[in-house]
Amino acid sequence: MKEIIEKNKVLIILTALIVVLGIVITAVKGFNFDLKYQQAKKVELHINKEFAISDIKQITNEVLSKNGVIVQKVEMFEDTASIIAKDITDEQKSNVITKINEKYGTEISAENTEIITVPHTRGRDIVKPYITPFLISIVIILCYMAIRYYKLNCIKVILETIGVLLLTQILLFSAMAITRIPIGRLTIPLIILVYILSLLGITNKYEKDLATKKAEQEEKGKK
Repeated sequence: MKEIIEKNKVLIILTALIVVLGIVITAVKGFNFDLKYQQAKKVELHINKEFAISDIKQITNEVLSKNGVIVQKVEMFEDTASIIAKDITDEQKSNVITKINEKYGTEISAENTEIITVPHTRGRDIVKPYITPFLISIVIILCYMAIRYYKLNCIKVILETIGVLLLTQILLFSAMAITRIPIGRLTIPLIILVYILSLLGITNKYEKDLATKKAEQEEKGKK
């Protein structure tokens, strides 16, 4: 054990620093959520004719330049534009509507268009649909690992596997907190990718350990 710690001393220290720094930043600033999941402002404009999102985006870029804007088509006939930004003032709303009216010859009323506050989406609500299938897959994999590598001490294999999976996910979220990578639609695929790579890494290690153990047993049998 001492030899392993000495050999990987730098890696252990670096891992500990990333985790601690990630915890501190998360406690102080929290995670950086994508605009789609932040508290934001939204206006829905009933254009009542076909329109191009690129045209609306060009207008919002002029009026809401650095706010980071999401423009989507809504309603069944896709004749309504939904504009979401971190903040939209009454003046900005009026300017957007004026430009859209000029562009499409519409008569949208700024006075009758409400600015809606979109509440922040909690991280637990984003991952909630994935928790049950994720836990089921972990249980199945742990059962497989215990059976496949029982010669390596199945309890040890299970505990090490759980430890590696937990540590890699903690490192992932710590790195996201430190680098301020937004939590959004790519977060779940990234979690799954790290999960798969972790399993591949530890499975590869156990395969090597199992091959070594078999070779040792064969060598003893010859003697």
